[in-house]
This record gives sequence, structure tokens and C-alpha cells, in this order.
Amino acid sequence: MDTFHEELTRALLEKNQELSTARARTWVELLWEDFETTYAKARGEYLGKEMTSRLVKQWIDSYGSRLHEFAARNSKYRHMLADENDLNH
Repeated sequence: MDTFHEELTRALLEKNQELSTARARTWVELLWEDFETTYAKARGEYLGKEMTSRLVKQWIDSYGSRLHEFAARNSKYRHMLADENDLNH
């Protein structure tokens, strides 16, 4: 799973220069877990890491450049941008 997460993190960093590497990785992990959890509840069968990776990549392509805006406007996710100690890539 690390390879999938690393590739997706790189893709997100290419789309969004506002995110640090740590924040991009956190977003990838959240999107990954959200999809797997939601899909498991809806369908009950696991389609594998490749399917999850494909879907998260689609989300990154569609929304990645604006994820930092979403987090800033939603208090539930605001903490994701609060750490000034993160280094930008």
C-alpha cells in the first residue's frame, strides 16, 4: 500500500502547491480510507488496492488543486492546515 500512497501523494503535490508533503499524504490516506469504508458499507466486497488507487487518483485529478480551500472552509478539516511547522515541497 505504501507504493500506492506515495504515487498518489506525488500526484496531489503536482496538483496543489499549497499543501506540504505531510498534508498531501494525510489527504491521500483520508480519501483512501473514506472510499474503502464507504464502498464496504454499500457493496460489502473488496475490489482491491488498484481500484481504490484509481478512484483516489480521479478525485485528485478533479479536486486536488482545491483541497486546501475545502479544508480552510470546513472546521472539521481546518486542523489539517494549522501546522506551520510543515515544510512545503
